[in-house]
Amino acid sequence: MRYRHLFGPVPSRRLGASLGIDLVPLKTCTLNCIYCECGATTDLTVTRKKYVPLEEVLEELDQYLDNNPYLDYITFSGSGEPTLHTGIGKIINHLKKNHPHYKICLLTNGTLFKEKAVRKQVLNADLIIPSLDAATENCFQEINRPHSNLKCAEIIEGLANLRNEYSGEIRLEIFIAPGFNDTEEELAALKEAVEIIQPDSIQLGTLDRPGTEDWLEPADSSKMQEISSYLNQAELIGKFKPGQKMPSYDESRGQQILQLLSRRPCTVKDLRESLNLRPAEIQKYINHLLARDKIEMDKQKRGIFLKIKKNHEESH
Repeated sequence: MRYRHLFGPVPSRRLGASLGIDLVPLKTCTLNCIYCECGATTDLTVTRKKYVPLEEVLEELDQYLDNNPYLDYITFSGSGEPTLHTGIGKIINHLKKNHPHYKICLLTNGTLFKEKAVRKQVLNADLIIPSLDAATENCFQEINRPHSNLKCAEIIEGLANLRNEYSGEIRLEIFIAPGFNDTEEELAALKEAVEIIQPDSIQLGTLDRPGTEDWLEPADSSKMQEISSYLNQAELIGKFKPGQKMPSYDESRGQQILQLLSRRPCTVKDLRESLNLRPAEIQKYINHLLARDKIEMDKQKRGIFLKIKKNHEESH
């Protein structure tokens, strides 16, 4: 059946075979980050409500999980900020009660943990991966372009409170944007914030896919290594490795993308609309095809286009 609120499982470099739960409409978020792979935020909000019917989500989960599929994680992610949905706690508790052998992960920008009610709702998750890209207000505004009600200091405090109340694993993710948060001052502020939050681990990433702003460039590997050392050997989130096996990789999806690109170059948006896939799902396949050297990116005035790589085209 076609699910409205579930997607995947998708091949995740961090989480293995991950079944996604998408709780908000496309690009409903508290931030409008310059690097977001899903594109610009169209509904910038901090209003929490039931964006999609809770009963539908629970019904879809039961139908899917009753077949006992292999999954490494059930992951709250998708095309917006999942903690905006007021029913997230009920979904987590439902999974723990009815499907207890599955691990639950929350991918979040961490902006709403300043609210005790939000923190309370996620305490039964097994893994929380919040992001923190800046620890000064100016840098926060530049990289994350937040809703006007959000302040950087309050977000750091909320993450620290989450650590005090939550017994599961917290992996803090930091995206390095050259020219913004890689200066001595900004890195010092981030290091201080990390010491306050006390996550179990830190993961560092930089641009490796088309982001919201096409002028953004990735940090070079030597700079990333330097920052990793400065932040107490933070883990570098690598790209998909060419020979890496993904248990949930659907070859037919990959072939559909290649067939579309063999006709003409497409943007990520073109592919999403043609294949009717969720943004997070289509991006995983694009990353995998890029790593396998089957496609390449071409930056043009109208945006970033994906196209068949010449050596792959010639081999067919």
